[in-house]
Amino acid sequence: MTAPYAPTLPATEDGQLAGKGFFTDTSVCIGCKACEVACKQWNQLPMDDLSWDATSYDNTHALSATTWRHVTFAELPGAGGAGGQTDWLMMSDVCKHCQHAGCLEACPTGAIVRTEFNTVLVQQDVCNGCGYCVPSCPYGVIDLDMEHSATTARDGKAHKCTLCYDRLTEGLEPACAKACPTDAIQFGDVADLRRRADERVGKLRAEGLDAYIYGDEQMGGGNGIGHLNAFFLLLDEPSKYNLPEAPSLPQNHTLPGILTMAATAIGLGLATAWTLGRK
Repeated sequence: MTAPYAPTLPATEDGQLAGKGFFTDTSVCIGCKACEVACKQWNQLPMDDLSWDATSYDNTHALSATTWRHVTFAELPGAGGAGGQTDWLMMSDVCKHCQHAGCLEACPTGAIVRTEFNTVLVQQDVCNGCGYCVPSCPYGVIDLDMEHSATTARDGKAHKCTLCYDRLTEGLEPACAKACPTDAIQFGDVADLRRRADERVGKLRAEGLDAYIYGDEQMGGGNGIGHLNAFFLLLDEPSKYNLPEAPSLPQNHTLPGILTMAATAIGLGLATAWTLGRK
């Protein structure tokens, strides 16, 4: 029997969940990719090269500098076994707009900032394309626009979801949420979305489904990241949705590495001094 759901609402320093964000409910996602199309249309992003690898109905495969919303398709064997029914897991992935954003902390030019909506934005006129932000994202979201084609010029800068900052400043909801036909993508105040998500998880668990939130301190957040302003209701393991089980900020491993190197250098120095002293 599925255990009862005990919601945990992480808080900011003032005790509140601040800002705007997304709640993506995978239990009602139908994989239509309307969110992908709306995102590309509004942000004038180039189309992806069509590819068919005979392993998935997904033709975009991952988030990138030119794909800021990506619907993942996971085809799983169902109860019917071989030759029987197929279970599908679908999820519209996006930048998480982390409480403690690794990309923002790693940016040396101040190009990545936190907006008045508590979202994370790359200022294109400041970005110099250094790429430090790319390995600093524990979710593999942000990317440099380095590919070139005969029809599209690329700028070599970092790009990702802006949570439609230009629309927010005009009082409009993001294009992906507006286009979603099943309300799988919900936009609003993070605190309200978390309460809504907890209610939805409780309902699904009462029906026997192992639903949970990815993006709180228990799963998906934590390890220095904190809660995610774009979080998800999942029905299976995060890895099935191409999400890390226990993400952490790469910066957290920098100091231990430096201390290890320093200790090694001191040890080698002492060993060298001792050897020379014996001669």
